[in-house]
Amino acid sequence: MMRRPVAPPMNGPRFNEFISVPRVRVIDENGENLGVMLTAEAMEQAAEVGLDLVEVSPGADPPVCKFLDVGKFKYEAQKKANLARKSQKTQEIKEIKMRPNIDDHDYDTKMKKVVDFIKEGDKVKITLRFRGRELAHGQLGMQLLHRVQEGVAEIAKVEQHPRMEGRQMLMVLSPR
Repeated sequence: MMRRPVAPPMNGPRFNEFISVPRVRVIDENGENLGVMLTAEAMEQAAEVGLDLVEVSPGADPPVCKFLDVGKFKYEAQKKANLARKSQKTQEIKEIKMRPNIDDHDYDTKMKKVVDFIKEGDKVKITLRFRGRELAHGQLGMQLLHRVQEGVAEIAKVEQHPRMEGRQMLMVLSPR
């Protein structure tokens, strides 16, 4: 008589006695299809080879199981997940600060950085800081931000249109 396990595995695929269905489709260690058989019979065959019966496709009808080493299978799956997480690029928001009466050379330098950030796949927040009486000339800030927008039109789109926030005017650009 087969004893039922106390608790199912915490994570990963079900294996051996944790497989609750009566019949499974079995694939051996060499990748050959052995057909549909009783779960207990499949577990015995896997034990004879010195491996575990691991459920690789629980959604199928009947579920597909393979003869594998569970520890090795979980280790490989975790390695694959870590590699996928490492190669994932997170999008950051980089900030460029300007003044409404910025000089041409300074503007060009800032624009080079904006282009670099966008090409790296990051969003760029352009902050225009007004001081003193500059606040009365908001149209100068709008003209500058429209100039920035036109300068990067082919590689970036405006995610957040220019708006005033206190003494600052903000605009957010994101890669196309």
